[in-house]
Amino acid sequence: MKVSELARAAEVTAETVRHYTREGLLAPERDPDNGYHIYSARDLERLDFIQRARHLGFSLGEIGEILDHADHGDSPCPMVRDLLAARLPQIRQRIRELEELASRMEQAMESWQEMPDGVPDGHSLCRLIESVPTNVAHAEEDA
Repeated sequence: MKVSELARAAEVTAETVRHYTREGLLAPERDPDNGYHIYSARDLERLDFIQRARHLGFSLGEIGEILDHADHGDSPCPMVRDLLAARLPQIRQRIRELEELASRMEQAMESWQEMPDGVPDGHSLCRLIESVPTNVAHAEEDA
């Protein structure tokens, strides 16, 4: 298969296939006549695996490690479990932070409903943002 054929079969862009090839996640053969990459059914399977792993939030580096384990006959499953177990608390913390940010944004939008738009005058840049309590801004910097 050529790049475009593999991309179409996997429902990704040709640039995605090229990127994964540059990253070493796919290892196509070279056509001896023209030097073009020739992808196999195994590459299609790997590409499907890569897409599934990306969907779970694995980085390309992590996916490379997973594939390397598998290519050497070692089960990557313990590493996969450990990676997700370590990442999940971080994701939950980030969700909490984003929920708090959304709440602050909603409060600001509500309080700004009746405030007039101001023009910078040398003392004020944007009265809307300047109306936000200072302790909220400093709490963000500390986070």
